Amino acid sequence: MKSNVVTWLAALAIASSTLTLSTGADAATIQWWTNCTALHNRLAHAKHGLGRLHAVDHVTSGTPVTNFRRSNRLFRIAMSHNQGLDRDKDKVACEAH
Repeated sequence: MKSNVVTWLAALAIASSTLTLSTGADAATIQWWTNCTALHNRLAHAKHGLGRLHAVDHVTSGTPVTNFRRSNRLFRIAMSHNQGLDRDKDKVACEAH
């Protein structure tokens, strides 16, 4: 009887740890280039957008963003995964005023 209880508790512990790992793995698959909100949250140094080194924000209204993160490498990675981040095609993705 005692060994059945120990076996049952061990099985329960393994099952709960497996559920915890699978939940964490699903959360880890959300990448920073999924959408602009993810980019702003995951890249702390890109709160106002991510652009190429010599990019200039083309605004349709208001003032242009000038304090975005400038990185050719990060911009290339983001665009290779999600072209929708730079909808106005000005080489600055996810501009935030």
